Amino acid sequence: MIEVDHLTKRYGPHTAVEDVSFRCEPGTVTGFLGPNGAGKSTTMRMLCGMTPPTSGGATVVGRPYRDLPNPGRVIGVLLDASAQHAGRTGREVLALAAATMGVDRGRIAATLDLVGLNATAARRRVGAYSLGMRQRLGLALALLGDPRVLVLDEPANGLDPEGIFWMRGLLRDFADRGGTVLLSSHLLREVEAVADRLVVIGGGRVVAQGGKDELLAGAGTLVRARDPHALRLTLDRAALPATANTDGGFVVRADPGAVGQAAADAGLVLTELRAAGSGGLEHLFLTLTAGSSTREAVR
Repeated sequence: MIEVDHLTKRYGPHTAVEDVSFRCEPGTVTGFLGPNGAGKSTTMRMLCGMTPPTSGGATVVGRPYRDLPNPGRVIGVLLDASAQHAGRTGREVLALAAATMGVDRGRIAATLDLVGLNATAARRRVGAYSLGMRQRLGLALALLGDPRVLVLDEPANGLDPEGIFWMRGLLRDFADRGGTVLLSSHLLREVEAVADRLVVIGGGRVVAQGGKDELLAGAGTLVRARDPHALRLTLDRAALPATANTDGGFVVRADPGAVGQAAADAGLVLTELRAAGSGGLEHLFLTLTAGSSTREAVR
């Protein structure tokens, strides 16, 4: 189990994460979502003992990461696939990790095979790896200690469609065997396909969390009008948070009745007005993070 309890992180006057709390249960994949700069990576770094929180705390299987005597045997972490020694071969990277964790060296070949790195790739230096190969090696490092928990930040970056499909199956199988997965990714369709629960963060705060089906059932309202500019102004005047989507409409964080009434009061002709739940995770994400900055935080 992962438990994040009122985590806050400030860098001087800038608050990167504010009062974030959630739980990830065994047997589940939890999708951790938010715009760039929302605080996802900072939260995961605090969970994994890499960044000290200003306040609050986080535990893995009931203990802070720093208190785990051999953390790699409990929690597998992949936060940055590029953070590997470029001069070592893939097999050497895993051999060093195995020695550090006290893992039987026989697991090295099995883990390389599990993540799809063959003998030729294992003998190649990491500096010559593609990003997708580094992701696979990073996942091998996370799995090497046979942990009960996985914490993964953008693990599908650099993978081709076949690789993304493979990773989805691997994570689903890990959870189905009783493991706990916390997965941060911008690939919303893949998160929707594999996750059981969702935690959505915006501006450093949790804006929604719960079961995937429960959240997708209440994803706001999709609206379109003959005059999109007038609709935008109307929604702003009515204080209805809205985000333009990719096909000319708006996703509004309100129920259809409120949106329709605002449009009627303004004399607008609507061409579409419906609950956005059928739009899937993309609509939910846009609805919940409407108004959040999409800029990377610079510190």
